[in-house]
Amino acid sequence: MFESLSDRLGGVFDRLTKQGALSEDDVRTAMREVRVALLEADVSLPVARDFVKRVTAKATGAAVTKSITPGQQVIKIVHDELKMVLAGEDGIAPLKIDNPPAPILMVGLQGSGKTTTTGKLAKRLKDRDGKRVLMASLDVNRPAAMEQLAILGGQIGVDTLPIVMGQKPVDIAKRAKQQAALGGYDVYMLDTAGRLQIDQVLMDEVAQVHAAVQPRETLLVVDGLTGQVAVEVAQEFDAKVGVTGVVLTRMDGDGRGGAALSMRAVTGKPIRYVGLGEKMDALETFEPDRIAGRILGMGDIVALVEKAQEVMEVEAQERMMKRFQKGLFNMNDLRGQLEQMQKMGGMEGVMGMMPGMGKMKKAMEGSGMDDKVLDRQIALINSMTKKERANPALLQASRKKRIAKGAGLEVSELNQLLKMHRQMADMMKKMGKGGMLKKAMSMMTGKGGGMPDPSQMDPAALEAASKQLGQMKGMPGLGGMPGGLPPGFPGMGRKK
Repeated sequence: MFESLSDRLGGVFDRLTKQGALSEDDVRTAMREVRVALLEADVSLPVARDFVKRVTAKATGAAVTKSITPGQQVIKIVHDELKMVLAGEDGIAPLKIDNPPAPILMVGLQGSGKTTTTGKLAKRLKDRDGKRVLMASLDVNRPAAMEQLAILGGQIGVDTLPIVMGQKPVDIAKRAKQQAALGGYDVYMLDTAGRLQIDQVLMDEVAQVHAAVQPRETLLVVDGLTGQVAVEVAQEFDAKVGVTGVVLTRMDGDGRGGAALSMRAVTGKPIRYVGLGEKMDALETFEPDRIAGRILGMGDIVALVEKAQEVMEVEAQERMMKRFQKGLFNMNDLRGQLEQMQKMGGMEGVMGMMPGMGKMKKAMEGSGMDDKVLDRQIALINSMTKKERANPALLQASRKKRIAKGAGLEVSELNQLLKMHRQMADMMKKMGKGGMLKKAMSMMTGKGGGMPDPSQMDPAALEAASKQLGQMKGMPGLGGMPGGLPPGFPGMGRKK
């Protein structure tokens, strides 16, 4: 979503950091480019103008231009101001669901993804917060809208209010309120009807429901791909019925991201969640400092760790770590690491969250590589016998031909995989002896006191750390890429 903006800003800041000493004219020139980049990303003109004005005022002082690392100081100021634009002065308070049964009213235009978002949020509250949730559809107009929510409820294990045909939305809301109280639910979510545009009928209906249940939260669901139209919709809904927060959907698309940057500044309402795909777990809390870090190419290490914690089975990882510390790393171990990377969104997904990896990601895309390389490598490992996976040293010419043929690939690709395995085995042995592996595992499992806040770290230090990681030959998809493909991948996974 923010890729084009991130690329533009990255170019501006690269020039700043390479200049060494900065004059006030250098900063002002850079800020003009930042303003153009924001406008091209569909940020509203007043927001872009105010943003650049505030950054320029802070960045042209002697404390910045005369400092040892002026370029990095400017980046830090831009990061902090971006965070302010996204979060507002008061920050983003948690959902008010502390007084059961807490009603959450979901509103928005038709086609914005309101029903799916209702299911996603219900699943999140159930799985992450341990809440008992009841969902109810108030959409009596759209065909099969109620059935859609009931089906979603069955998929995610969340109760839905039994459908009674012929009831008005306000009566369904009252019945949901009563059912939630009698059934001991913590939260009940009301999925209202939408329209193709805002009209008086829609607003009257939402206002009646609002008066009947007095929701603790009224969340507006808007399509992030509509750009500034999403901001205008938020303003109108807030003026007529009042909203407490916004959910931006389709933020995994190729929109320019201006709505996210303008929403808080223009409407005063926080963005609470962003939808990042069709799957029912593809909903994330909106974290302004981390979004700002992604925009500025600092990555999102916290999100990467959270993703790892979600997909990894801690006991299995601890067993594997003990093997690594003993210097044991066979093909079964490698397959486990590749499969885990797939669950975390593949090489592109992981690299997108690592600081300083934006350029490497671009190099990977330019080389014609994609995440099918992981599928091909796993296919090769699956084509081996149990003995061969446990002891790759057994693989001689005849066995290699059989394995490659079984996977429908070339022997040269198997040789590259074996080379990568040897490099990873050596690296794991070194990390195990130095204690680095244990520290990494502690952070991934949440036992090491958590991750440092990337926003508080020096951007240059972050990039240097990521480059150092990139030079650890053999890491699948991460080995030094500035000149092309990482070690272990030449010729593999090219798009056909």
